Amino acid sequence: MNIFLFLSGVFLFTFLAGRVLQTLRIPWIFSALLLGGIFAIYNPFSLITNSESFTFLSNLGMYFLLFIIGFEINLKQISEKRAFIMKTAFVVIFSNTLFGSLFIHYVFDYNWLISVIVALSFSTVGEAILVPILDEFNITKSSLGQTILSVGTFDDVLEILTLVFVILFVGAGIHGQLSILIISMSLLVLFLMTFGLSRLKTQGERFSYLKIEPLFLFVIATMFLFIGVGEYAEASALGAVLAGIGLRTFIPDERLEAIENEVKAVCYGIFAPIFFFWVGLGLNIDYLLENYFLVILTIIISSGAKFLATILFCRKELGMVNSLLLSTGLSVRFSTSIVVMKILYDNGIVADNLYSVIIASSIILTFIVPIVLSQLLKEHFSEVY
Repeated sequence: MNIFLFLSGVFLFTFLAGRVLQTLRIPWIFSALLLGGIFAIYNPFSLITNSESFTFLSNLGMYFLLFIIGFEINLKQISEKRAFIMKTAFVVIFSNTLFGSLFIHYVFDYNWLISVIVALSFSTVGEAILVPILDEFNITKSSLGQTILSVGTFDDVLEILTLVFVILFVGAGIHGQLSILIISMSLLVLFLMTFGLSRLKTQGERFSYLKIEPLFLFVIATMFLFIGVGEYAEASALGAVLAGIGLRTFIPDERLEAIENEVKAVCYGIFAPIFFFWVGLGLNIDYLLENYFLVILTIIISSGAKFLATILFCRKELGMVNSLLLSTGLSVRFSTSIVVMKILYDNGIVADNLYSVIIASSIILTFIVPIVLSQLLKEHFSEVY
């Protein structure tokens, strides 16, 4: 079988199985991850999945996802959020990092630095999964809805900072192929380009009259430029995120939605299914079956930390019912944490046992949380504000 027939099969399965997942309020893209998990048990197409072409396409999927994460971050909006939301985000992130790092350090025997970096992925929130549910109940603009979405956005910013530390750690501490000077220069150029785009907002207004096709081409060219510069410091992932942040501040506001839709169509229509399949392919299924209790323990710790922090901190502001709903919503994890774990795994920072446990826990929470949250909202809708 050639790669085109193989990709056709992956896309077709993702489409058909994804329609089933959508009925359960689960993102359809997760069907590709599940297919990868199946192939992790037995892979008759290893020649294709181990090829440079497939790896390149998978990496493009990761870069597009990271670009979208950066493009959706509105730094100005975050800075304007009221103190309660910022404090809530900090408390949730701190509690997850504290309990998560203790768990990883003592159970998986990693040093404290890696334990903290991995534990930060516990705090991420898959707010994109929750938006359709919040819209259905018409509570997106409520205090509960805005808190969920704002905390989710804030943790994306934190993940960007985490990526910076990971890149420095990978480039300087593990591979030893790059000097600190080259890494520092590459990162400096990336941040200067991001800042430069934000200062050229007036010039960017000229793109208001440009057709969407050439504007999209400019966006892709800029994204690849950032990725290419980042490659010199093994910071291509960070380059993709910063390209999204920079272009959001540069492109005219009236064209942002159109560009976002174009990028998402290319990302989720072509490259993201390949990336999620690739993620699933790296799972150690035998280890998960033998140590399923570690997956359960990871879910309990990551969700329990969020419930504990949210209820203790938000009960006076939101009430007990809304605090429980907030805790439930914040428990779901999606693409940001998965991408970070994939980067750590590919660079040899974490082994397949920890990688498999974290990814498996994310999959289970993605299945459970939307269903539980929808049911809770039906029962307590009158108490939401």
